[in-house]
Amino acid sequence: MKQPIAPANAPDPQGGYSPAIVANGFVFASGQAALDADTAEITTDEVAGQTVKTLDNLEAVLQAAGASLADIVKSTVHIADIDAFDEFDGAYRERMPKPYPARTTVASGLAPGVLVEIDVIAVLPEKG
Repeated sequence: MKQPIAPANAPDPQGGYSPAIVANGFVFASGQAALDADTAEITTDEVAGQTVKTLDNLEAVLQAAGASLADIVKSTVHIADIDAFDEFDGAYRERMPKPYPARTTVASGLAPGVLVEIDVIAVLPEKG
């Protein structure tokens, strides 16, 4: 069984997808970018700032599903310019709790103004 997650404090989907799906004890979060939840506008034109805002948006999605950034086991990161990897990675390391999840980072063509997009898989914490 799968359950869609659509938190009020994260940007609305810009297409035909759910912000996240919970299934079999995992949260599969769709790619998030540095969009403001109220305006759907990009919040900054800097890679580090977009990385932090993107992780904030992912955190809102995960919290709505009952998880947190600490529960992420795998992340896939798309950056518009691979030369900005160090700037991205520094901001990611500051915001992401240890131990860091497994990660793939690739340079991708992204929507105009989007410099970073991140999707994740998280494990739901055991209740009890």
